[in-house]
Amino acid sequence: MRKLLILAAVVAAPLLLPRSATAQVSVAIHFDLPVVLPTLVVIEPGIQVVPDVNEEVFFVDGFYWVRRDTRWYRSHDHRKGWVIVEARGVPGRLVTYPPGHYRKWNQQKEKHGKNEGKHDHDQGDHGDSGKGKDKGNKKD
Repeated sequence: MRKLLILAAVVAAPLLLPRSATAQVSVAIHFDLPVVLPTLVVIEPGIQVVPDVNEEVFFVDGFYWVRRDTRWYRSHDHRKGWVIVEARGVPGRLVTYPPGHYRKWNQQKEKHGKNEGKHDHDQGDHGDSGKGKDKGNKKD
């Protein structure tokens, strides 16, 4: 009986003691992403990017990743559940991309931008298999 009384006192004690105030911090992280994302684009094996959105959103190993300023966030669902991830927890390849490079990224514009300013004459091809006017032709 004595053990039962001691057990009851131990269980009841926390209920009778004054409660100390506890601080709770709740942070809601929201990214401006559509409910249905555009088709992901592979930018290198194992790394995909969400094109044409206002955030820089990657998809790696089952997680969506967003970089905003110097912070990284990840979630299994692009609509909710975002958490802050310390730098050591971010896939190494993601941190090598220049910040903002994949924000509002468009694959067609990227391809066009790489070819911009390059013309056939810059490549040495003038319709003669690259031999030039008299190159490769022996004059007798």
